[in-house]
Amino acid sequence: MHEARLWLNGNRKEVGTLRQRLQDDDADAVSKQAFEHRQRVIVMVRKYLGLSGQSLNWAIGAVAGCDFLLFGYDQGVMGGILTLPVFLDQFPDINDTAPDLDPATKSNRATYQGIAVASYNLGCFLGAIATIFIGNPLGRRRIIFLGTAVMTVGAALQASAFSLQHFIIGRIITGFGNGGNTSTVPMWQSETCSAHKRGKLVMIEGALITGGIMISYWVDLGLSFAPGSVAWRFPLAFQIVFCVFILSLVLSLPESPRWLILKSRDEEAREVIAAIAEVEDDDNYVDNEVRAIKETVAEMSRGRCSDLFARDQNRTLHRTLIAYVNQMFQQISGINLITYYAATIYRGLGMSPFMSRLLAALNGTEYFIASWPSVFLVERVGRRKLMLFGGIGQALTMAILAGVGSNTESTGCQIAGIVFLFVFNTFFAVGWLGMTWLYPAEITPLRTRAPANALSTSSNWIFNFMVVMITPVAFANIKHHTYTIFAIINAIMVPSVYFFFPETAYRTLEEMDSIFQKVHGWKGAFQVVHQARVEPRRYGKNGELLITLNGVKEKGNSEHTP
Repeated sequence: MHEARLWLNGNRKEVGTLRQRLQDDDADAVSKQAFEHRQRVIVMVRKYLGLSGQSLNWAIGAVAGCDFLLFGYDQGVMGGILTLPVFLDQFPDINDTAPDLDPATKSNRATYQGIAVASYNLGCFLGAIATIFIGNPLGRRRIIFLGTAVMTVGAALQASAFSLQHFIIGRIITGFGNGGNTSTVPMWQSETCSAHKRGKLVMIEGALITGGIMISYWVDLGLSFAPGSVAWRFPLAFQIVFCVFILSLVLSLPESPRWLILKSRDEEAREVIAAIAEVEDDDNYVDNEVRAIKETVAEMSRGRCSDLFARDQNRTLHRTLIAYVNQMFQQISGINLITYYAATIYRGLGMSPFMSRLLAALNGTEYFIASWPSVFLVERVGRRKLMLFGGIGQALTMAILAGVGSNTESTGCQIAGIVFLFVFNTFFAVGWLGMTWLYPAEITPLRTRAPANALSTSSNWIFNFMVVMITPVAFANIKHHTYTIFAIINAIMVPSVYFFFPETAYRTLEEMDSIFQKVHGWKGAFQVVHQARVEPRRYGKNGELLITLNGVKEKGNSEHTP
């Protein structure tokens, strides 16, 4: 009407202007949704380095993988350094191989060596405990950034040390940062990746730890030819390279959607899920993921640390103990006896310093290669069979090492000792390396999963500290009988797994709850393995439905029926 009046008044110019404004308004209304979507995409690009979908998953994997390489590097780097004369000259109090030492002095120096090396593990334990309290307030990315920054400081202190006290402080600080990282990185990666990839990711993380160990051994060997203290200072400083890579990228990558929802930042969580899946943030997939995460967060928020010890229908205490013992078994198997002291052990077998470091590097390389079969076997074979396979092989290998270690003057015994140190690593890599980071999360109820995993991880570090601490003392005092102790421990692990550790492969959390609810009293500890064997599976190996939720209709799972 207004346009008509203007036309009648002959104001054609004003009519044209008004028409253009109306057209512009219509165009703006039509394109508003597309404009807002473009803005969200621009924000997403700025946040995540321009990455989305598979490329963003690879970037997250690269940072997480670098952290596990760093973890392994820190575990292995001391192995070659401990045999360097220039290092032992700098810290004579830990040189238990010096000539003409009386037994008391030798024992004291072995103790100091254990303290110097194991102080790193003590720091890891403290860092893991601290993360229980500061992890949720700070978030996954900031904990990783903070932990890596602390590790950088610790590495610098180690590389610049001129006194044993200075060196030990650097080791503790480095361990503190690593303890926070190893408690957070697996959680961050699993919470920002597709659910069906999580089991395999855990095993790959274990393989990357051995990759870091391998790198550290070869760096130790290469720098052993360098003049002066650079031969040991550079390998300790080299870990800063990994730290710089992590520090430069981690804050530019997405935060965990689960943590964002826990903090009521739902819109940001939707953005992250959409970016990772490469869909729009109003897609049905995003809605379903957010709904599932909210249900999980609601259930987990009801759990308290005291619930870990509840003797309830879900047998929470029973399941907490299984998770704790599972992590403990990994460490008391004796793997870090080899990882931390490989070159020293080869030196004790009569090898020259160079040959000791070369064999340690080759041992680390074989360890890395042997860690990959479990990535593909863990779902196909199951958890129990791999743990039993590893335990039996480890027990036999340690028994053989005890036998050949009694006669290091014999060339045949020396060769056998070298070979079976490689064999032990193979059995451990296949059976136990990544398993203890996967099994506790699968065996514990959802409500107590977070505190149970924290408790079991602390078990890993405290027993790691114990083994690394006593190893030089044990070799100094009881020599090859040290292997006998670990042979007995590994032998005990086998029946423990067989009778008390139920299979968790292809089981949902609800299925595990049902299995534990069907056993009662102290006898239930012995019955749960059988119950897991006969309990019908809800899903098959390819994710197909085998049995309806009400348990009436079954399909293709006769081998699981009573």
